Amino acid sequence: MLNEIQADAKDRMQKSLNALVDAFKKVRTGRANPAILDGITIDYYGTQTQLSQVANINVEDGRALAVTPWEKHLVPVIEKAIMKSDLGINPSTSGETIRLPMPALTEETRKDYIKQARAEAEKGRVSIRNIRRDANGSIKDLLKEKEISEDEERQGQDKIQQLTDKFIAEVDSLLAVKEKDLMQV
Repeated sequence: MLNEIQADAKDRMQKSLNALVDAFKKVRTGRANPAILDGITIDYYGTQTQLSQVANINVEDGRALAVTPWEKHLVPVIEKAIMKSDLGINPSTSGETIRLPMPALTEETRKDYIKQARAEAEKGRVSIRNIRRDANGSIKDLLKEKEISEDEERQGQDKIQQLTDKFIAEVDSLLAVKEKDLMQV
């Protein structure tokens, strides 16, 4: 029983960490990164489809992305979707290729993006702590039903705490890497 609770908690904490990694991909840095377009969807024959599934996205140089749709009629649709997104990027089209120049980040926008990254990291920490709370609650329920002893309860809670500490440390290291990335000029 305890092993199942710990395995479930570990799995859920890993999912929270993966969600944080995805959220960090959306926080723009000064360099061009195709991952910032991951959240953009377009109407493709009546279905909301991710941009990466209807176009090639390439890094042209360190400061620009090139989006080449597989079908020519999608160019204005993709352009409109990028403008509606909150990325702050103005696309420029030449033929069938949409170029997305990444403007250089000012000190102020860097600080705003760092705030955004810290907020995402805090959401990740809260999520991990909530998972710890749920797991500890399940362990206490087992104790109430007399399925485990008090010693086993204590050991189970200690292992859950070790897992929590490990994942929170990973969140902190991911945040440090993202902050360093944002502060590079």
